[in-house]
Amino acid sequence: MDTATLLTDAEPVLEDWLMKRNCSVSPRQFVLFFLSLALCSSAIAVLLTARGAWPIAPFTGVELLVVGVAFVMYARHAVDYERIRLYPNRLVVEQVSAERVVRFEFNPRWVRVEPGATPREPIKLVSRGQTVALGHHLAHYRRAQFANELRVSLRRCG
Repeated sequence: MDTATLLTDAEPVLEDWLMKRNCSVSPRQFVLFFLSLALCSSAIAVLLTARGAWPIAPFTGVELLVVGVAFVMYARHAVDYERIRLYPNRLVVEQVSAERVVRFEFNPRWVRVEPGATPREPIKLVSRGQTVALGHHLAHYRRAQFANELRVSLRRCG
């Protein structure tokens, strides 16, 4: 076990926010749907090719390739999340996007929370010249509420 893990385990978490995408389909359901789509499209292409409409087969292949690529792109981002943990002496922001993890650490006494000018804009954390955008996975109407909640929690640390 490394020192960072020991420090994290020993330090109490005051607040822990987890913001994830709203995925209504499990990965297994997603794969089954694609397989059923491929099976139906392939069956139709085979029937039409057997009746002499041979150009259908290459178009079916292109269709399945394009849909497959779109599904892979969707699946890569299906588990994206933002996790904000507030400890007594630090604020840790972890953002995961397409399996890429980015971590930021701030002193909670120096962080300024800036809600977006419009509900569509993300929340910004600003500290010592560093800015991090948050709330990408929050519903637009919840962003201002979360910004206020984070601001109140940060005040308790200072």
